[in-house]
Amino acid sequence: MAAMAASRVQAGTRQAPALWQMRWLPLLLMAVAAAEQQVPLVLWSSDRDLWGPAANTHEGHITSDMQLSTYLDPALELGPRNVLLFLQDKLSIEDFTAYGGVFGNKQDSAFANLENALDLAPSSLVLPAVDWYAVSTLTTYLQEKLGASPLHVDLATLRELKLNASLPALLLIRLPYTSSSGLMAPREVLTGNDEVIGQVLSTLKSEDVPYTAALTAVRPSRVARDVAMVAGGLGRQLLQKQSVAAAVHPPVSYNDTAPRILFWAQNFSVAYRDHWEDLTSLTFGVQELNLTDSFWNDSFARLSLTYEQLFGTTVTFRFILANRFYPVSARHWFTMESLEIQSNNSVAHFNASQVTGPSVYSFHCEYVSSLSKNGNLLVPHRQPSLWQMNLQDFQIQAFNVTGEQFSYASDCAGFFSPGIWMGLLTSLFMLFIFTYGLHMILSLKTMDRFDDHKGPTISLTQIV
Repeated sequence: MAAMAASRVQAGTRQAPALWQMRWLPLLLMAVAAAEQQVPLVLWSSDRDLWGPAANTHEGHITSDMQLSTYLDPALELGPRNVLLFLQDKLSIEDFTAYGGVFGNKQDSAFANLENALDLAPSSLVLPAVDWYAVSTLTTYLQEKLGASPLHVDLATLRELKLNASLPALLLIRLPYTSSSGLMAPREVLTGNDEVIGQVLSTLKSEDVPYTAALTAVRPSRVARDVAMVAGGLGRQLLQKQSVAAAVHPPVSYNDTAPRILFWAQNFSVAYRDHWEDLTSLTFGVQELNLTDSFWNDSFARLSLTYEQLFGTTVTFRFILANRFYPVSARHWFTMESLEIQSNNSVAHFNASQVTGPSVYSFHCEYVSSLSKNGNLLVPHRQPSLWQMNLQDFQIQAFNVTGEQFSYASDCAGFFSPGIWMGLLTSLFMLFIFTYGLHMILSLKTMDRFDDHKGPTISLTQIV
């Protein structure tokens, strides 16, 4: 594989011929498009607690090879040593939608045995979209993790096998898939494959053999509608060394008997006399962060962050928030009344009243800053101020905190952007022109008197 990659790099340094000379270009584009497709992966096991409820991915997420290995490692290390891999030629998540009886007609489902296995399994995991390149190396990955060669079996072979719970075994069951243009319709083929899955699981159950099973496909049965969303790209394999993902630091949490105040920012920077310091690494993910003088009750909250030897002295930042009930809206709203910076027995105050929202929500804004280019949500009480602050991707919650996670965020972004306003004003101006023109047309009157050339002429008396 390394030699192939090296040859590709060397080939990339040569002078490329003109596109019209590349007769193989359409085939290459088809291969790239086929590479950037996804297949579903269904996992279930006879053991408990192999995957948590949060492991199920949300809609639209594409599981990369690195993420797939994090899902498989617990099952292979803690779960049964007998692994079944049901490998279908073609399968897409749309097949479950089309033939799974998702619209109420469960009796017509082509996956009755699979659904029953998932319902009865103590542990299960459904990944709707997995990068097919990761799935292509799944057999090799399982072989390396289990230390057992894959054994291609069918029903007859499975009944003759004597599986041992202590000895690892990798059983590979191939399932076909044919399109509707073939001899059998897809529903019939999927129903037949589901029967095979049911018979295999019934055989293992009769022998009381613990197992972990996976159902996936070599390639999708339907073309992906948007290949640009593929995570991971080409050139990575499941068995390659995983790169360390960028860590996301946890929020600052003030606790008394439970978490009370949460604060997070992608970047936390402060300046004194135009000298900037980045406090992000000193604030988030730090166990010994000084939160002395922080306070919380149902109507008032104060988060105090103290830093030693910042700009040559001790500096404390205080986020002061209040929670009030407003009869007009019949609900509680919180407001950050001020942000204080205390150093050398002096205090700098910033008005932060625009940081507000319903108390059951958190507050989020792309920038909470004293810089005019970033919105100027922090307004110093005294101008000019020696202090400047810039909080990027800011989020805070001081009331109705549940656990260590923020509630739904009330964002500072307004509904009407400048582009929307320009569109509305332009539309109103055009509507005014159209209305005025229509009014002028409707105001036109036809002539009610005409001059007859055979009769006397019309005379108009001059009025002096």
